[in-house]
Amino acid sequence: MATLITPAIVCALRAHGEHGAIARLLTPDHGLTAGYVRGGRSRALRPVLLPGNAVKAEFRARTEEQLAGLTVELEHSRAPLLAEPLPAAAIDWACALTAAALPEGTPYPALYQALDGVLGAVEAAPAARGWAVALIRYELLMLAELGFGLDLGRCAATGRQGDLAYVSPRSAAAVSREGAAGYEDRLLPLPAFLLEGGGGDWPAILDGLRLTGFFLERSVLTDWRADVLAARERLVDRLKRAVA
Repeated sequence: MATLITPAIVCALRAHGEHGAIARLLTPDHGLTAGYVRGGRSRALRPVLLPGNAVKAEFRARTEEQLAGLTVELEHSRAPLLAEPLPAAAIDWACALTAAALPEGTPYPALYQALDGVLGAVEAAPAARGWAVALIRYELLMLAELGFGLDLGRCAATGRQGDLAYVSPRSAAAVSREGAAGYEDRLLPLPAFLLEGGGGDWPAILDGLRLTGFFLERSVLTDWRADVLAARERLVDRLKRAVA
């Protein structure tokens, strides 16, 4: 029987049988990994298996093809954040995206570290200005790790590196103001913080979410439109209402 003991982040939970559940966890060295938790919907385990929680996970399986049995021990709870609409929406979306987009069993150590960073940012600064840029960067990293990265190095029209302000929805390549002249309404705004680092104001943050959302929906979440993208729509709607 193969055994894996690892830190993990809870990303998704699905009922299985009368009392059990199948949990999907992101691990640092084995990527997204699923396991069956006996009594996973019990009063004792429900608070442990919340999306965003950090756990110590033990997977046991007789073969690689078999769904592993899973036991979990809570390392760090983010349950208090789930009572706040904006932090709850951010955690729900980040974890739902991870569970839906990643293939199981493929290591993505950079994504594990980035997701942990996003969740930590939400916890440290529940106000959205403190974590929204980190979330956008996580989405951008997700696209890159899955082979759909944006080309933000130089202008697709002029070949120059400076004054990049847009992204082509067709090629996913950056376009400068000069190269975009006359075609601005056909392009996606490129917020400066994705090139220069640092934070952004609310218009830039909303532009960043629009940018990454377009490519996630087109290239990554094609089979998950109804349920997973609803979590993102809730987040964006709450952000817009918060800054209105």
